[in-house]
Order: sequence, then C-alpha cells, then structure tokens
Amino acid sequence: MPPSRLDGLYRSLLLTKFFCKGWGKPENLERLFEFRKIISNRAACSKLVPNDYPVEITKEEVTSDCKILEGKFKTPLEIYLPGLVPDVVQNAHFQMLLPLKWNDERFKPMCIHLAGTGDHYYWKRRNLIAKPLLKEANLGAIILENPFYGMRKPKDQRASSLHNVSDIFVMGGCLVLESLVLLNWCERNGYGPLGITGLSMGGHMASLAATNWPKPLVLVPCLSWSTASAVFTEGVMSHSINWDVLETQYFADGNFRERLSKMVTIVDDAFVAGQHFIQNFNQSVQELKQDISETTELICENARSGVNLTVVRDTTPEREQKRIEINRRNVLNLSEPLLNKLLSNVKCELTQAEIDELNLKIQIALKNYKEENKTDDNTMILEVKAEDSPETSPSKSLGTKIMEYISWNSNGNKNSSKTGTELVPTEKREPIDITKTRWWEREALQFMRGMMDECTHLKNFSVPYDTSLIIAVCAKDDAYIPREGCTSLEDIWPGAEIRYLDAGHVSAYVLHQKLFRSCIIEAFERARKKWIPEHERVQELNLDKTD
Repeated sequence: MPPSRLDGLYRSLLLTKFFCKGWGKPENLERLFEFRKIISNRAACSKLVPNDYPVEITKEEVTSDCKILEGKFKTPLEIYLPGLVPDVVQNAHFQMLLPLKWNDERFKPMCIHLAGTGDHYYWKRRNLIAKPLLKEANLGAIILENPFYGMRKPKDQRASSLHNVSDIFVMGGCLVLESLVLLNWCERNGYGPLGITGLSMGGHMASLAATNWPKPLVLVPCLSWSTASAVFTEGVMSHSINWDVLETQYFADGNFRERLSKMVTIVDDAFVAGQHFIQNFNQSVQELKQDISETTELICENARSGVNLTVVRDTTPEREQKRIEINRRNVLNLSEPLLNKLLSNVKCELTQAEIDELNLKIQIALKNYKEENKTDDNTMILEVKAEDSPETSPSKSLGTKIMEYISWNSNGNKNSSKTGTELVPTEKREPIDITKTRWWEREALQFMRGMMDECTHLKNFSVPYDTSLIIAVCAKDDAYIPREGCTSLEDIWPGAEIRYLDAGHVSAYVLHQKLFRSCIIEAFERARKKWIPEHERVQELNLDKTD
C-alpha cells in the first residue's frame, strides 16, 4: 500500500532540522563504531553493567491510584566512552509507577517505556500508556527520560533536533546500557516478569536494548522495524536532514571517505540491489532464464574476449510494459552462482561470502563513477568495453551505471518523491548527471545508510533470549518507517509475532494506543506462564476455586 499522505503532511508542518552541525567528530564516530561491536554481543554487553549498579531514588509520592518514585543514575556509556556524552546527558532520570497493591506477590510485572522522537519528559508516556496499563492490568512502569531530551537536553539544542549524526548513536548506546541498569535494579527489588516497549524511535531502541538482556524479556516494539537506515534516507524524516552540511563535511574531511566509510556496511544492500534490478525492469522469469542460458554459452566461447554490452529499456505506452534485453551478462563481474541468485524471482538468502562479494563489486563500481550516457525517457544505452575493467578503468563501467540507476531510483533522490505521496513538489526525474553536487549527494546518502545499518540494524545484534515474548506492531502505510528493501523482523527473530495495522505512522499513534496496550498485556500474560512455575499455578487455580 502507498505511504500515508498524513505522515507527509505532518512532517512538512514541523520546521525542525536534524544534524545541522554535521556528522560529528570522526574520532568520536570511530569509537562508537568499535563500541557497537561490543554492545551488539549479549555475552559481552551484559557484563558491562554489574547487577548492583548504583541507582538513587530521589522522590517518593503516593497518590489516590498509584505510587510514584523518581530516581537517577549515571549512564554507563560515560564510563566506557568518556567525553562522548555531554554533561547534561550523563545523569539518567526515570519515573516509576507502582500499583498500590499487587494482585499476586509472585507476579509483579514491570515494563520500561522508551521515548519516541519528540517525547520529552514523562507526562505523555505516563498518561497515554503507563497509567492505563496500571489500571487495566496492574502493570508497573518505568518511564526513562531520553538522552538529549527533557532534563537531559543540551542548552543549545533546539527541541528534538540533534546537532550531529553521532548524537543518535550516543543516544542508542546510552539507552541500551541504561535499560540494563534498570532491569537489574528491578530484579534486585523483586519485580518481574520484566519487559520493555516504545513507539517509533522508542520501539527501535527497545528492540536494541532487549537483545542484550540474558533472560526472558517481554518486548513490544510499536511502529518500528529492523533498521533506522530507511528512516533517514527514504522516509519523510529524510526531508528534515541538513544534507548540504553533511555532504560538504563528508568531502571536506578525508577521514569520512577514506577511513570511516570502510568501517560501515549496508546490511541489506546486496540482495536488495539484485531484487531492485529485477523489479525496475519487470523481466519475466522465462526471459531471465533464457538470457542466463544464452549468456553462459557466450561466456564459454569467449571467456577471454572483451565485453560489449548494451542494455535497452523500452516502454510501450499502450501496454505500459517495460522490458530489458541483455545481450551479454555479468555487469559487475560476479560469480555465476551469485548472478543466478540475483536474477531469480524466488526469494533466497545470500550467504555472507556472497554478500561480501557483491558489496565489494558494488563499491569498486561506485568508486569508478565518472560519466553517464542517457538518451530519451524510454531508452537507456550503456556500454562497457574490454579495457573498461571495473578494477582498473577510470571510465564508468556498466556495473556502475546500473547500480547508479538502481540506487537513484530506489533510494537516492531526496529531492523528488518516489511514491508521489509525500507533500513536497514532485518534479519530473532528471537524468543522472555527473555534476559534483549530484555525486556528493549520492555518496553522502550511502554513507548515512551504512552508518545507520552498522549501528542500528538488528541483524548486527544478538537475537533476544526468548522471541516468543515479542509482539511487534507495525503500520502498513508507514511513511516514517519504510519497510521495503529491509530484512523483515520475522527473518531476524524467528518466533516473534508481527501484527500490522491498516494505518500510517501518525494515524496509528493517534488512534491505536489501546491496541498497543493490549499487545503489552498479552505479552506479559505469556511471560506469566514462564514466570510462575507449573506447581504454583496449580495451587493458584485451586485457591481461586476455593474463594
């Protein structure tokens, strides 16, 4: 279904711009990338936060319907990455809601609620979700103040507009470790089963945090997905990013291009690139198989000969069909098994070796980008000759041209609407040119994708201890969190349950709070069966019958 127009309208009304000061210091990003390798491993990360990590309760209050505690502690990230966490962000503040009386002393469910974008302080989560859960299911809540928000917002930061891209990785690192502090503290104080949830950005942060708890944990991420890369490069949020600053910094400082870009990987790039190639040209399976067969024969006959390849895309207006005629094969010089997988219309998983091979060939092709030959709107002619080896030739290879075409039409053009649903001027797509500005845009965009996948893609983190306690809620028409081209949660977390709403991001947030709460309650009921041993549940049932 098409992305929600309401999402585009809502985002267009917000004037905030993100990352106005750029990427952040290269040395800070390098430290964050290295630290990600530690916190993405549950065995290593769980050891970073001791069970008795100090937590200070600063306030206690009893109201007519609940008991409220407030507390704080120093974020563990400052211990491991000193200097990266601003002073005002270093103290983690939280508010805790407890029922006046537990229904069962053996069942004291406690859920951590993480903040979505723009959710400052406690009141929104307290009134929209925590208090209703307390009333409906006697479920306790911990509302954690987000780094860079509310009491933890730097003075020179406007609203929720993070200054640097590195800030969002600092935010994520803080929340992962702070959630471990709170889970350990709850366990010490006899609460359980434990869980974590959040909406939008809060849902993704909850997913990251849940991967590092070495015990069963309820997880209900709402309106989030498997990676944040699509949010900042394809979704409506991408229009709120100061790309001019990012592009200028990326090329002005060689550290980004020469060193940092080699430290990040676009997780979904390899398989998706092949699938986009097929989807863009709508080639039938029979034609593809015939092309592969014919091409294989040509390769055997001319293994050492030069390659003269022409791609023609022909559009017939009456039938609105697109076809591609491939006279020779292997535009990126790929191995035959990998080529066959990419040309197959059957969904298949690439091995890590195949992903590495394709990413390497794509990177080589992109680095050799120099020129583009484009005819009219219906025909694109691309040629590569024998001397145009992607590894050695300064001229642009066919692989480069096709990958540029795929990347531009599926991911890269942030100045025009891919779907036609975003409320920004939609212009006729111009041919890919060789101007410095357009090339800068594309490289900066790919670097952003790589950074976000490196630090936020759930494939790079451990699988939660018990995926049967996961219920994820997603909006089908979400324009903030695009899902196309991203690995699904079902594939990353086998056993997790994914539920879809017929709504966009904004409408789901406004209209479906009750559904989010019901999913949280249901997930805790699943955990209850594991939390209370079987013999105690039998005794409980007998007591209920006696009463």
